[in-house]
Amino acid sequence: MTQYDPNLDPADRRETIVTETIVTPAHVTETVETVVVRDSNTGWWIAGILGGVVLIAVLWILFARGAGPQNDEALLEAQLDAAAAQAQADSALIQGQVAGAQASVDIARADAARSQADAVRAASDARAAEARASTPVIIEREVQAPPQGQAIVTPTAPQN
Repeated sequence: MTQYDPNLDPADRRETIVTETIVTPAHVTETVETVVVRDSNTGWWIAGILGGVVLIAVLWILFARGAGPQNDEALLEAQLDAAAAQAQADSALIQGQVAGAQASVDIARADAARSQADAVRAASDARAAEARASTPVIIEREVQAPPQGQAIVTPTAPQN
């Protein structure tokens, strides 16, 4: 007996088919079959177990924390260590950038010196080519002959 069907055995877990025969005053017989499905509370059991598991997990997380909060001294020391490490990293980064800039300046100076040497060489080559291409200039003038016995020393005279 259940609240839904007084003829249903509670141990029976299957669906129940109830067949009724109805006889009308016109002697017409009609058969009606009704399927009685028992309501199940399995969903509530699953929800209850799941809620219990969640509650145990929350309590586990809350009580599995550290023994207590850190004291202010250790926290301050950790913050100072972190700041010092960050300062060292920043310093290394700046030194790397300065070294890179110095290398770029050195390369630019070397390029400028090479360009200047090339310009000087080109100007020298141009002067030499101009000198080779031009006709020599001959200057003629009359010079009085020196008296006999007197030596004239010039920078182009042979030195014997």
